[in-house]
Amino acid sequence: MKYIITGGCGFVGINLALSFSKNVYKDILVIDNLSKKTAVKNLSLLKKAKISFKKIDIAKSPKKIEKLIKKTKPKVIFHLAGQVAMSTSIKDPYLDFNGNVKSTINILETIRKYSKKTSLIFASSNKVYGDLNNYSYKETKTRFQIRKNFKGFSEKNYLDFKSPYGCSKGSADQYVLDYARVFGLKTVVFRHSSIYGGRQFFTYDQGWLGWFCAKAVKNKMYKKDKFSITGKGKQVRDVVHIDDIVNLYQKSVTKISKLSGKAYNIGGGKSNSLSIIELLNFLNTYLNVNLKYFKIPSRPYDQKIFISDNKKIYKDLMWKPKISYKKGIIDMINWIKLSKIYKNV
Repeated sequence: MKYIITGGCGFVGINLALSFSKNVYKDILVIDNLSKKTAVKNLSLLKKAKISFKKIDIAKSPKKIEKLIKKTKPKVIFHLAGQVAMSTSIKDPYLDFNGNVKSTINILETIRKYSKKTSLIFASSNKVYGDLNNYSYKETKTRFQIRKNFKGFSEKNYLDFKSPYGCSKGSADQYVLDYARVFGLKTVVFRHSSIYGGRQFFTYDQGWLGWFCAKAVKNKMYKKDKFSITGKGKQVRDVVHIDDIVNLYQKSVTKISKLSGKAYNIGGGKSNSLSIIELLNFLNTYLNVNLKYFKIPSRPYDQKIFISDNKKIYKDLMWKPKISYKKGIIDMINWIKLSKIYKNV
């Protein structure tokens, strides 16, 4: 076995697995606990592509993952499994801890004991930086702004979790880095900004760009849906298309020794940044709709701005996003229409 993808029935995992199966990466095993209904939908795609699958809850069944890794000694594990919603972490911090921290250390310990040549690439989050309120912000008509020449946050920003989700992802993030430092394992951390694209089964709590795109499509078809936005709607994120993320993970395999022991901010960069209001304005124009919304209080410790400075990953891997947010959003809208997922929002 060469490649294992944990959480492989999730959004990033399914896109990664299907892409690998079309290329030179044939020896793939997907692991998922199938706790989400959408994971079962994606499982059917794996079966059609004849990709191997095992149902394992990594947090609850350390012996199963230990036995599997000990036997197969994979070249690379893409660790994408985890709890992904801020709101869920607040409702159930213990579930969040298990999904993000316990699952990660179970894999790391197994690699350390039985398969030290196995590399691990971990999907972390920009939430490890907290709310970034140590910066001064200004407001324009449509967005928050730090300064006009601000190009993004680098990995030099200190970690300041500020939420159960940030704490669990940040703890796992640091375990991954420290297992490289202390035990000499080949491990890499990608701190992702907002990822979007096809096969993303977004919800009100997670996958904001897709959620609003689906609301706009629904409005276009039925012309009767009013929805909420949090805070002023001027919060800014740099969005990155799933195809660019798949390319990142594929390229990382070829330079794993160079990346090992490092953390990288990964996002669309300044040119692919937009606020909620700017997204809604784009959707109004593109779909010829007039979206109606109302404002609710901001989420606790929400970042006013997160834009990734991609300099470090470009220097070490020559990776940068290629898909503009305009093209990516149009592709997303087409997938939403085709899949009819707008009926569920």
